[in-house]
Amino acid sequence: MKTVLTYGTFDLFHAGHIRLLKRARSLGDRLIVGCSTDEFNALKGKQSVFSYEDRALIVGACKFVDLVIPESSWQQKSDDIRKYDVDIFTIGDDWIGKFDHLSEETGCAVTYLTRTPDISTTDVKSAIQQLCDDKKRSILGAVDHLRQCVDRL
Repeated sequence: MKTVLTYGTFDLFHAGHIRLLKRARSLGDRLIVGCSTDEFNALKGKQSVFSYEDRALIVGACKFVDLVIPESSWQQKSDDIRKYDVDIFTIGDDWIGKFDHLSEETGCAVTYLTRTPDISTTDVKSAIQQLCDDKKRSILGAVDHLRQCVDRL
Protein backbone atom coordinates (compact mmCIF):
# COMPACT_ATOMS: atom_id res chain seq x y z
CA MET A 1 0.00 0.00 0.00
CA LYS A 2 1.44 3.38 -1.07
CA THR A 3 0.86 6.38 1.17
CA VAL A 4 0.86 9.89 -0.28
CA LEU A 5 1.24 13.09 1.76
CA THR A 6 0.50 16.67 0.78
CA TYR A 7 0.06 19.96 2.60
CA GLY A 8 -1.84 23.18 2.10
CA THR A 9 -3.98 25.87 3.65
CA PHE A 10 -7.12 24.89 1.71
CA ASP A 11 -8.98 28.11 2.44
CA LEU A 12 -12.09 28.84 0.35
CA PHE A 13 -12.07 25.24 -0.93
CA HIS A 14 -12.49 25.26 -4.72
CA ALA A 15 -12.16 23.10 -7.86
CA GLY A 16 -8.38 23.57 -7.96
CA HIS A 17 -8.13 21.98 -4.51
CA ILE A 18 -10.30 19.05 -5.60
CA ARG A 19 -8.19 18.48 -8.71
CA LEU A 20 -4.96 18.61 -6.69
CA LEU A 21 -6.27 16.13 -4.12
CA LYS A 22 -7.61 13.81 -6.82
CA ARG A 23 -4.24 13.76 -8.60
CA ALA A 24 -2.38 13.30 -5.31
CA ARG A 25 -4.60 10.35 -4.40
CA SER A 26 -4.05 8.77 -7.84
CA LEU A 27 -0.36 8.43 -6.94
CA GLY A 28 -1.10 5.91 -4.19
CA ASP A 29 -3.61 4.02 -2.09
CA ARG A 30 -3.94 6.40 0.84
CA LEU A 31 -3.82 10.20 0.97
CA ILE A 32 -2.87 12.15 4.07
CA VAL A 33 -3.36 15.91 3.97
CA GLY A 34 -1.58 18.34 6.27
CA CYS A 35 -3.81 21.39 6.69
CA SER A 36 -2.08 24.55 7.93
CA THR A 37 -3.19 25.65 11.38
CA ASP A 38 -4.25 29.24 11.98
CA GLU A 39 -1.13 29.80 14.08
CA PHE A 40 1.14 28.49 11.31
CA ASN A 41 -0.65 30.66 8.75
CA ALA A 42 -0.01 33.68 10.97
CA LEU A 43 3.71 32.84 10.98
CA LYS A 44 3.56 32.72 7.15
CA GLY A 45 1.81 36.11 7.08
CA LYS A 46 -1.47 34.57 5.90
CA GLN A 47 -4.97 34.81 7.31
CA SER A 48 -7.65 32.37 6.31
CA VAL A 49 -11.33 33.12 5.96
CA PHE A 50 -12.20 29.81 7.63
CA SER A 51 -10.68 28.46 10.84
CA TYR A 52 -8.34 25.48 10.86
CA GLU A 53 -11.11 23.33 12.33
CA ASP A 54 -13.51 24.21 9.50
CA ARG A 55 -10.87 23.82 6.78
CA ALA A 56 -9.80 20.42 8.17
CA LEU A 57 -13.45 19.33 8.27
CA ILE A 58 -13.98 20.41 4.64
CA VAL A 59 -10.78 18.72 3.40
CA GLY A 60 -11.60 15.58 5.38
CA ALA A 61 -15.01 15.36 3.71
CA CYS A 62 -13.36 15.06 0.29
CA LYS A 63 -13.61 11.47 -0.95
CA PHE A 64 -9.95 11.44 -2.03
CA VAL A 65 -8.66 12.17 1.50
CA ASP A 66 -8.11 9.44 4.08
CA LEU A 67 -6.66 11.48 6.94
CA VAL A 68 -6.20 15.17 7.77
CA ILE A 69 -3.42 16.22 10.14
CA PRO A 70 -2.52 19.70 11.40
CA GLU A 71 0.46 21.42 9.77
CA SER A 72 2.01 23.61 12.42
CA SER A 73 5.56 24.15 11.10
CA TRP A 74 7.77 23.85 8.03
CA GLN A 75 10.01 21.38 9.85
CA GLN A 76 7.38 18.74 10.61
CA LYS A 77 7.29 17.33 7.08
CA SER A 78 10.22 14.95 7.59
CA ASP A 79 8.77 13.73 10.88
CA ASP A 80 5.32 13.22 9.33
CA ILE A 81 6.81 11.28 6.42
CA ARG A 82 8.47 8.90 8.88
CA LYS A 83 5.52 8.76 11.30
CA TYR A 84 2.98 7.86 8.61
CA ASP A 85 5.36 5.71 6.52
CA VAL A 86 4.88 7.97 3.48
CA ASP A 87 6.05 6.76 0.08
CA ILE A 88 5.31 9.92 -1.93
CA PHE A 89 5.34 13.56 -0.86
CA THR A 90 3.52 15.80 -3.32
CA ILE A 91 2.60 19.46 -3.49
CA GLY A 92 1.71 22.08 -6.11
CA ASP A 93 4.28 23.04 -8.71
CA ASP A 94 4.49 26.57 -7.32
CA TRP A 95 6.85 24.91 -4.80
CA ILE A 96 9.17 23.24 -7.35
CA GLY A 97 12.55 22.48 -5.82
CA LYS A 98 11.64 23.66 -2.32
CA PHE A 99 11.07 20.16 -0.93
CA ASP A 100 13.57 18.06 -2.88
CA HIS A 101 15.57 17.63 0.34
CA LEU A 102 12.77 15.45 1.76
CA SER A 103 13.72 12.68 -0.65
CA GLU A 104 17.28 12.62 0.67
CA GLU A 105 16.21 12.95 4.31
CA THR A 106 13.44 10.34 4.30
CA GLY A 107 13.76 8.22 1.16
CA CYS A 108 10.29 9.11 -0.09
CA ALA A 109 9.64 10.28 -3.65
CA VAL A 110 8.93 14.00 -4.09
CA THR A 111 6.49 15.02 -6.81
CA TYR A 112 5.22 18.45 -7.84
CA LEU A 113 1.72 18.60 -9.33
CA THR A 114 0.64 21.18 -11.88
CA ARG A 115 -1.75 23.74 -10.46
CA THR A 116 -5.18 24.17 -12.00
CA PRO A 117 -4.94 27.21 -14.29
CA ASP A 118 -7.16 30.23 -13.74
CA ILE A 119 -8.16 29.43 -10.16
CA SER A 120 -6.54 30.02 -6.82
CA THR A 121 -7.69 31.09 -3.39
CA THR A 122 -5.93 34.40 -3.98
CA ASP A 123 -7.98 34.87 -7.17
CA VAL A 124 -11.22 34.01 -5.34
CA LYS A 125 -10.40 36.47 -2.55
CA SER A 126 -9.58 39.16 -5.13
CA ALA A 127 -12.88 38.57 -6.93
CA ILE A 128 -14.80 38.83 -3.66
CA GLN A 129 -12.92 42.00 -2.75
CA GLN A 130 -13.73 43.48 -6.17
CA LEU A 131 -17.43 42.71 -5.67
CA CYS A 132 -17.30 44.34 -2.24
CA ASP A 133 -15.50 47.39 -3.63
CA ASP A 134 -18.03 47.71 -6.45
CA LYS A 135 -20.93 47.45 -4.00
CA LYS A 136 -19.31 50.02 -1.71
CA ARG A 137 -18.85 52.45 -4.62
CA SER A 138 -22.47 51.92 -5.61
CA ILE A 139 -23.72 52.59 -2.08
CA LEU A 140 -21.49 55.67 -1.71
CA GLY A 141 -22.79 56.94 -5.05
CA ALA A 142 -26.38 56.48 -3.88
CA VAL A 143 -25.64 58.24 -0.58
CA ASP A 144 -24.00 61.12 -2.45
CA HIS A 145 -27.03 61.38 -4.73
CA LEU A 146 -29.36 61.45 -1.69
CA ARG A 147 -27.24 64.21 -0.09
CA GLN A 148 -27.52 66.28 -3.25
CA CYS A 149 -31.30 65.78 -3.25
CA VAL A 150 -31.55 66.79 0.42
CA ASP A 151 -29.34 69.84 -0.20
CA ARG A 152 -31.74 70.98 -2.94
CA LEU A 153 -34.71 70.90 -0.53
